[in-house]
Amino acid sequence: MEENYNKRTLLFLLLAISFTLSSTTTTTLFQTQTLPIHSLPNPSTLSWPQESEQESLSDSEPLSLQLHHIDSLSSNKTPQQLFHLRLQRDAARVQSFNLAVSPNHSRPLRSGTGFSSSIVSGLSQGSGEYFTRIGVGTPAKYVFMVLDTGSDVVWLQCAPCRKCYSQADPVFDPTKSRTFAGIPCGAPLCRRLDSAGCNNKNKVCQYQVSYGDGSFTFGDFSTETLTFRKTRVTRVALGCGHDNEGLFVGAAGLLGLGRGRLSFPVQTGRRFNQKFSYCLVDRSASAKPSSMVFGDSAISRIARFTPLLKNPKLDTFYYIELLGISVGGASVRGVSASLFKLDPAGNGGVIIDSGTSVTRLTRPAYIALRDAFRLGASHLKKAPEFSLFDTCFDLSGLTEVKVPTVVLHFRGADVSLPATNYLIPVDNSGSFCFAFAGTMSGLSIIGNIQQQGFRVVYDLAGSRVGFAPRGCV
Repeated sequence: MEENYNKRTLLFLLLAISFTLSSTTTTTLFQTQTLPIHSLPNPSTLSWPQESEQESLSDSEPLSLQLHHIDSLSSNKTPQQLFHLRLQRDAARVQSFNLAVSPNHSRPLRSGTGFSSSIVSGLSQGSGEYFTRIGVGTPAKYVFMVLDTGSDVVWLQCAPCRKCYSQADPVFDPTKSRTFAGIPCGAPLCRRLDSAGCNNKNKVCQYQVSYGDGSFTFGDFSTETLTFRKTRVTRVALGCGHDNEGLFVGAAGLLGLGRGRLSFPVQTGRRFNQKFSYCLVDRSASAKPSSMVFGDSAISRIARFTPLLKNPKLDTFYYIELLGISVGGASVRGVSASLFKLDPAGNGGVIIDSGTSVTRLTRPAYIALRDAFRLGASHLKKAPEFSLFDTCFDLSGLTEVKVPTVVLHFRGADVSLPATNYLIPVDNSGSFCFAFAGTMSGLSIIGNIQQQGFRVVYDLAGSRVGFAPRGCV
C-alpha cells in the first residue's frame, strides 16, 4: 500500500516537473526584440554631390545613386502633416494598383489625341516615395526624378508646356540639348508602347501615361542622354511631356524601374545586366541618405533570394511568393500560401514595391497576423486606432520596449524584420502603430517600411529578388 502511495507521489512530482519545464520552454521560445522609441522624423536637408558634366565611365562600372525621401521637398510642413500626406499618397497608390490588376479594368482615354488606349502606370498622383538627381540632355540639366518600381515608362516635363505642374527645377527644354531626338512613328521603340500615337505634323511618336486618379502625362516619345553623377547613359527612351496633370511633389518626372519593356533597367539591360538594388534607411533613426546601385555590384553576397513570378496579364510588377509569417518565433495559424497565390488569370499574388509605404495583406491573412501580434504585445499599453492602423500602443515616457519578432517567409528566403520595420511612430506623443494593413483586394503589397535597412536586390536576368540585412552600410 505504502509502495503504491510512493509511486503515485513520484509520478505526481514527475508530472509537475514536466509541466514546469514545458511552461518555461514555451516562455523561452517566444521570441522578442527591442524597439527603440523615436519620434516622427523631421524632413532631411538635401545635399548632393556637385553637379557637373563628367567623362562617362566604362560600361563595366556600376552606377550608384543617392536616394532621398519625397518629404525632403516639403520642408515647410510639420512631421505630423508629412506623415498624413504619406498615408494619403499610399492609399491612392494602392487604389491604382488594384485598378491596374482588376479583371474589368478598362484603360482611360484622353480625348482628341487619337489614342485608342493608354499605358497605365502604378504611380498614382505622384505617390513614388523616393527620388534622385539626374542630368538630362547634353549639356546635362539636373532635375529631381522619382524612382518607381511600380511603373515602366521614363518621362519628364518638357518645354513648351501646354500644362505643367509646379516643379523644383526649371522645366527641361529639349531644343537646348545636342542629344535629344524624337522617335519616328513607325520605329520599334514606338511600337513597344502599349498603344502609340503619332504627331502627324512631324511624324514623331507620342506617348501617354495615365494614372489611377485620372491624372496623366502626354507628349513626344524620344531618346535622350541621362547623366547619373559621373556616369552617362545614352539613348534612353523617354517621354517628353508637354501636357502633364497631377501632383508630383516638386519632381520633374519619373524613372520607371518596373519589369516592362520600356523600364530603365530593361532598356539598359546590356550595360547593367538587368540588375539593380536599393537600401532605404529608417528616417527616424538615420540622417544618411538611402542608396541605389545598378549593375553587377548591386548583388549582395549575403542576400537570400526568392524567385520572381510572372503575371500573364501585367508585366510591370514584381511578384514574389509569400508562404507564411511568424510572430514571436511561431508560425501564424491562418496565414497560408494559398491566401497569396497568383492564379493563372493574374488575380491575387504578392508584389514588392518601393513606392508603397505600408504593407497590405489580404484581409484574412492580416487579421491572423494582427491577432498574433496583439497577443504577443499584450503587455504594452493600448492606444486608439490611427488612420488605417487598428493596432496601436501608447509608449510615451519609454526609451525602449520588448516586442514580438516578425518574420516573413518567402520561398527560399526568410526575412526577419527589425522592430522599427513594423512598429512605427504616428505622432510625437509616443503613439506607435503596427505598420501592416488589411485589404479587401486579392493583391498583397510588401511596402517600403518593411524593406527599411535591407539591401533589396532586383535581378531581372536571374528572375529573382534578394534581401540582405543591414544593407545600407
